[in-house]
Amino acid sequence: MNLLWAIGASILVSLIAFIGIFSLLIKERLLQKILLTLVGFSAGGLMGGSFFHLLPEALEETREVNFVFLNLILGFIIFFILERYFRWRHCHKGGKCEIHPFTYLNLLGDGLHNLVDGLVLGGSFFTDLRLGLITTLAIILHEIPQELGDFGILLYGGFSKTKALIFNFFSALSAVLGTGLGFFFSSRISSFSQLLLPVASGGFIYIASCDLIPELHRQPNTRETTLSILFFILGIIVMWGLKFFLPY
Repeated sequence: MNLLWAIGASILVSLIAFIGIFSLLIKERLLQKILLTLVGFSAGGLMGGSFFHLLPEALEETREVNFVFLNLILGFIIFFILERYFRWRHCHKGGKCEIHPFTYLNLLGDGLHNLVDGLVLGGSFFTDLRLGLITTLAIILHEIPQELGDFGILLYGGFSKTKALIFNFFSALSAVLGTGLGFFFSSRISSFSQLLLPVASGGFIYIASCDLIPELHRQPNTRETTLSILFFILGIIVMWGLKFFLPY
């Protein structure tokens, strides 16, 4: 049953690739305000999901505390390497991104990103249904602004709207493959989920601290920055509150 939940969650995450079409219906100035708020909320959600859910569950799975935190650092390093060498970037500039000539490389990096997300989903749902739901929410929070950015990159790189949506969706479907692999390995390798949870936590912390929060520092408008910080805190509070609604 948990496998069906995991596959369903990965399909839902993949469908977020189509959210890019809404960016065409909103004026760019309003879109930037919305994106900044989403980025703040997403960063808070990732931080909260890591510290309130993934890490505590990983610590409960094993008595080796050093093992958990070593793998958290490993996850941070892995995500840093992926971003550095695979052009896996989070762009929130409404279509203007430094890597626009590399549209296909961006699709490859995004596909790898979604594959990793799927692995995390599979391992989380195998560990506990409620943890899987929390992880799904955390992934959705950072996928929304990312997919808006990816859609803009493809358009800026010369793709038509239809081609950008289709290619972005097929890239997102790698999450389904990753979910199947994550669930498969978790069910056959006893320590796989114990390894995957802290690695995922380190990755989420990296995305929040190195990709999303720096975007908030670049905004000259104090009022919008303050609003995004409030939504960052709200994202943390939401994840903390879910501990009481979805106790393990």
